[in-house]
Amino acid sequence: MSAPTRIESTRVESDSLGNIEIAADRLWGAQTQRSLHYFSIGTELMPREMVQAYAWLKKACAEANHRAARMDGRQAALIAHVCDEILAGQHQDMFPLHVWMTGSGTQFNMNVNEVIANRCCQLAGTPLGSKTPVDPNDDVNMSQSTNDNFPTAMHVASGVGVTRRLIPAVKALHDAMAAKAVLWADIIRIGRTHLQDATPLTLGQQWSGYAAMLDGNLAEIDQALIDVWPLTLGGTAVGTGLNAPADFAQAAIAEIARLTDLPFHMVANRFAAQGGHNGLVRLSGALRTLAVTLTKIANDIRLVASGPRAGLGELILPENEPGSSMMPGKVNPTQCEALTMVAAQVMANDVAVGLGGAGGHLEMNAYKPLIIYNLCQSITLLTDGCTNFRRFLIEGTEPHRRNIAQHLDRSLMLVTALAPVIGYAKAAEIAHHAAVHDLTLREAALALGYVTAADFDRIVDPRRMIGPDG
Repeated sequence: MSAPTRIESTRVESDSLGNIEIAADRLWGAQTQRSLHYFSIGTELMPREMVQAYAWLKKACAEANHRAARMDGRQAALIAHVCDEILAGQHQDMFPLHVWMTGSGTQFNMNVNEVIANRCCQLAGTPLGSKTPVDPNDDVNMSQSTNDNFPTAMHVASGVGVTRRLIPAVKALHDAMAAKAVLWADIIRIGRTHLQDATPLTLGQQWSGYAAMLDGNLAEIDQALIDVWPLTLGGTAVGTGLNAPADFAQAAIAEIARLTDLPFHMVANRFAAQGGHNGLVRLSGALRTLAVTLTKIANDIRLVASGPRAGLGELILPENEPGSSMMPGKVNPTQCEALTMVAAQVMANDVAVGLGGAGGHLEMNAYKPLIIYNLCQSITLLTDGCTNFRRFLIEGTEPHRRNIAQHLDRSLMLVTALAPVIGYAKAAEIAHHAAVHDLTLREAALALGYVTAADFDRIVDPRRMIGPDG
């Protein structure tokens, strides 16, 4: 005999479309429940960063409405208390909505409104769904529309994520690479262009280039953030500010800036900010450029470290884990592989953000969840990728001095130093003669009689080839 089916306890809540059943222990309301039913697409949930951003936003709006005497002190205090609970990490399982929903984000805004209102009911000792003393629409959403608060939350989530997590991670990676550049300033290696031998440079010079690329990325991200700080809160439905007091936006945005300790301010033109999301598209582009830099660095490092005996083998990477299930002793450049996969995903995310940014119509862009999902994922992937790459690869990497010296000594392109003295044609002949007869450059030069031993040793000195003449 099978066990009886357990019937979950439910309650009934209502919205403008009527009644709907909700599990009794859930803090969300009718509109969230409808979204769960009609938009059960995929496994991707709305970013947790947006939950945090909305908690700051709703707390700021309640404070601004209270100051304007539109909301009583008890309601504002209850809303602020619940927002603080959310910011402390509570109630996270009460935000279950999928990314692939209405493109405005209305149901997610209502999810936040309903959770805050119902938690206020719990704190006040009133039934869930009673909308007393706090109503999700009339109180938590007072002076707002999803069309202005969702893009505001997008900017807050992006600005906080980039400044508090991504920038510190990139700076730490930069500093680790810059330290190696200083440490390895005197290690002369053979340069390579087209994957072929070229003239020498130091290992420190090579790595200083990597650090400088990251410097450029940080500057580009800082520049992109200029367009993230303006917030469109106060524009309500189409940018006109209908149903929002004239002083509401300034007060609420100033409070968001205070709560986050970031320079958020009112946008100059709400019609531009609500009809399109170019600032976030620009930020995504800066993240894509960072991904390009990280790909170049990771690919360079795994190529220079290849081997250890049948490749270039000029770097010794940390051995973090076995690299093969059948080849004993094999160790792979897995941190490089992970970082380049992260970078590939970020570049793909940027394509999605660009398509989303281009998808708006008239007074509102209906691709908001797509844009912020990809942006938040890119910020997280790049943050974690840079941190792991630094900790588990860069900091432990060492030069293989013997291999570097051998490659430098055998390189044919040191002959470049002879070209100004004996001419390009004769220098090229020496290089070809050395290659064909498996000779050193010195042996080939002396065999052809184009230079004396003393002159060769004086002119073909790698230490004199790592900077301008003179």
